[in-house]
Amino acid sequence: MKVTVLGYYGGYPTRDIGTSSYLVESEGYHLLLDAGSGSLLALEHHVDPLALDAVLLSHYHHDHIADLGVLQFTRQLKRDEHGNRAPILPIYGHSDDEQAFEKTTMEDVSQGVDYTESDQITIGPFEVSHLKTLHPVTCYAFRIVERNTGKVFVFTADSGFIEELIPFSENADLLITDTNLFRGMENHLVHMTSKECGQIAHKANVKTLVLSHLPQQGNLDQLRKEAAEEAPKTKTILAEKDLEIIV
Repeated sequence: MKVTVLGYYGGYPTRDIGTSSYLVESEGYHLLLDAGSGSLLALEHHVDPLALDAVLLSHYHHDHIADLGVLQFTRQLKRDEHGNRAPILPIYGHSDDEQAFEKTTMEDVSQGVDYTESDQITIGPFEVSHLKTLHPVTCYAFRIVERNTGKVFVFTADSGFIEELIPFSENADLLITDTNLFRGMENHLVHMTSKECGQIAHKANVKTLVLSHLPQQGNLDQLRKEAAEEAPKTKTILAEKDLEIIV
């Protein structure tokens, strides 16, 4: 399994870096995890948007779905080298926000699929389970397991700290966390601090921790150091645009 960071800021893009979006690949299958601002242009450096097999959305805040509409337009208007249009794209979202979920379906382009109808769903070579997070709108974290290898990638999406994230992340090979806040702002109701992310990684025995959904201001290396102090046995790194991680 390969995970590529397409955008990593929370809230808004800046300095040619977009907001939350990741490309998850295995066995020739291409899954787009969230579709933040700037993600479509970043995606083109790795795979043609027509080659995407599915999209998985944690929630419907703009910094996680800003490019979803233009992705749908791309699939509607663009043709491959043989003049063929792309097949209908499954977009996995939750139906707690019915109006937003309805927009994941576009005639002859995409079909919305509600992942909350079961505890675990199959998306290509992956088994995906979800966990509701602490956020102002309904949002879900994902535990993505590559069936053939058993490798585990956990994405917290947006969340304040909740104890449930520890067992949900247990023994993950890769954990990407919402790390929008510096140490000292613990128990926030919207996002997590570096300290909290490090504690999750340590208690869950995570191999690699990637801090993402980063703030636009401040010393980000300090953010990394704060997380690393809590998880001395975990490799802790900052998200970077186009960073590729082999899980």
